[in-house]
Amino acid sequence: MWFPEVFDRYRVVAVPELLMEYIETGRIKVDKGIHEELTTVHDPCNYGRKSQKAFGQAYFEEVRWVTQQCCEHFVETHPTRMNNFCCGAGGGAWAMPYDQERIYYGRVKAKQVKDTGAKMVIAPCHNCRDQIMKSLNKEYDLGIEVKYLWELVADSPIVEPWSEEEIQKARELRDDQFERDGQDLSVMISL
Repeated sequence: MWFPEVFDRYRVVAVPELLMEYIETGRIKVDKGIHEELTTVHDPCNYGRKSQKAFGQAYFEEVRWVTQQCCEHFVETHPTRMNNFCCGAGGGAWAMPYDQERIYYGRVKAKQVKDTGAKMVIAPCHNCRDQIMKSLNKEYDLGIEVKYLWELVADSPIVEPWSEEEIQKARELRDDQFERDGQDLSVMISL
């Protein structure tokens, strides 16, 4: 059920933006030495071309920035960003019984990944991740690891006890974020 009086006043924040903000402000600290393998990014159609057309914002640079904070060695695919190749799983193809067609259309993405020499691919979209990890990796013998962007961050933490000052700063950042995004936790909890 849609509650326009509640949700229309909230700012929508995409995962790449949020992760970038958390790393930039120190709310999440990451160690790029954990991931030493050559890593590339897949630009999903939904986060790129479709998002640019629908919302006026494509998420290319945020994904790259976060990835480069977490990984020692980064390489670009060619072409990239708005011109990157579709993985073949979009438009519902991943969920439909068109395995052979999906694998066939993904061959260009598989070659693109193989040409980078990367051993890890960051795929922010769930359809893309599943296609690259479960189909293309196997069918085209890519020998790669595939992760979501959030998964990469979750696997790269620097965990240190916080000082009282850091705890206070984190609380202030949280409160500022709630205010910036127009969030009223008492309303959200009551839903």
